[in-house]
Amino acid sequence: MAADRESIQFGSRKEFRDWMLVNQDLEAGIWLIVAKKAAPFETVTYAEALDVALEFGWIDGQSRGRDEYTSYRGFTPRRSASPWSMRNRLAAEAMIAEGRMSARGLAEIERAQADGRWQRAYATSTEAQPHPDFLAALERDAAAKEFYATLNAQNRFAVYYRIHSLKTDEGRARAIGRMVDKLARGEKPAG
Repeated sequence: MAADRESIQFGSRKEFRDWMLVNQDLEAGIWLIVAKKAAPFETVTYAEALDVALEFGWIDGQSRGRDEYTSYRGFTPRRSASPWSMRNRLAAEAMIAEGRMSARGLAEIERAQADGRWQRAYATSTEAQPHPDFLAALERDAAAKEFYATLNAQNRFAVYYRIHSLKTDEGRARAIGRMVDKLARGEKPAG
């Protein structure tokens, strides 16, 4: 766990939002303590915390166990190259429509729109669809296609994300070629 981050527990969404109003410029971020379902007490929920974080231009990160009743969830200000998920993009668009987005949150969205990250928002693992060029390349390599069919959802999402996140058609074509070669050798995507 990052030693420079404070661990904080909030009893409600309102408490976390009140804290964010004052501390939104805290660069190190925090380890938010979130109660598990079986806990005999309540904290801000992960979904509530993510909503507040997006409002202030922050993003969620790693989750780690803490004890029997709680876990840690990292929250930090969004970094300059931080990709957007489609889920978070849709949530942010809804907040804007409802007038709930802070100035800092709007600034993060404007930066993402300016550099293309907003337009390249990636799908969730359950909604991700392979790029058509990748599927066409698989059709041309029987060994790669056969091995790809054996991959679990996590590995398929890794393939999707690596190809989807590239900025240029040329970069995507190179990545597809490397990925198909790797799959043809029976190698899973790393990470």
